[in-house]
Amino acid sequence: MPIDLRQVAAISGMSGLYRVVKPTRTGVIVESLEENPKNLVAQARHRMSLLDEISIYTTDEEGTVPLSEVFDLMHQKYGDKLPISDKPDNEDYKNLMADVLPEFDEERVYVSDMKKLVNWYYIVKDYVGFKEEEETATTESETETEEGKEDKA
Repeated sequence: MPIDLRQVAAISGMSGLYRVVKPTRTGVIVESLEENPKNLVAQARHRMSLLDEISIYTTDEEGTVPLSEVFDLMHQKYGDKLPISDKPDNEDYKNLMADVLPEFDEERVYVSDMKKLVNWYYIVKDYVGFKEEEETATTESETETEEGKEDKA
């Protein structure tokens, strides 16, 4: 069962991503998203960010694009394998970002952010998964059908 990004967190000072298991009195129990998952307690002193709340700065009117949308754009464009070499340089990351999200703000989105984005993409792809377009289309058509039934009643 895929996890949505509201349950996935990044913890500053710790590599990788973590699934939020449940809150405790002193923090939150999280499970690492890797081959051998480990549980640990992220305490209040740890700065934790849910991926669902992270956005990428853009130069358009909205000013930001949610990380989930950027992941979806990357998945639609490249699928499972991003066009990044084994030893990428800064230009490789900038080219990838410009290709996926041409309106990203080059002054506020640093190469270190792009590196995290690529690493997180692979973790999300492997351990969280992406909603298939067919599932989304089916859900939308079911919603429209239900709304049509309500209008007739």
